[in-house]
Amino acid sequence: MNNSEQGWQHEIYDVLRAHGVTQFSYVPDAGHKILIDLCIADAQVHAIALTTEEEGVALAAGADLGDARSVLMMQSSGVGNCINFLSLMKGGKFPLLTLISMRGEFGEGNPWQMAMGQAVRPVLEAMGVICMEVTEEHEVTSTVEAAATMAFRANNAVAVLLTQKLLGAKVF
Repeated sequence: MNNSEQGWQHEIYDVLRAHGVTQFSYVPDAGHKILIDLCIADAQVHAIALTTEEEGVALAAGADLGDARSVLMMQSSGVGNCINFLSLMKGGKFPLLTLISMRGEFGEGNPWQMAMGQAVRPVLEAMGVICMEVTEEHEVTSTVEAAATMAFRANNAVAVLLTQKLLGAKVF
């Protein structure tokens, strides 16, 4: 069974690897569990667990300086931790590709997730990050493909927002 037959998370992984991504940084998150497991299992890449999300922004800059490609996987609540570091990407014209599992939107039942979930897009856009939203499975592969091209070929900061319509709202 190839990855496209195993689900959209496997398709994302294939797209990232096809774009030469060899560094996968992440703060553990249920929304990215399958992707995290795939990069941990792949001896050809570096799976880097972070203590905080902004470390992944600096890692992406370092990857570019070392002629490598990186992706930062985080939950929407971690975006606030990255704001100051995003100036590094803009000032240094480093590429940044981030996959963000969204909270605080469609069907959210945890009030603590609402504020940052609603702020993600405007905050990222204010820092010059291009935001691309995915709400349905059939959009995942083409959106990640477009985002990787925009990040790695044109040195942009690009965030793919994996919405709760795609991931499903968590029930607590």
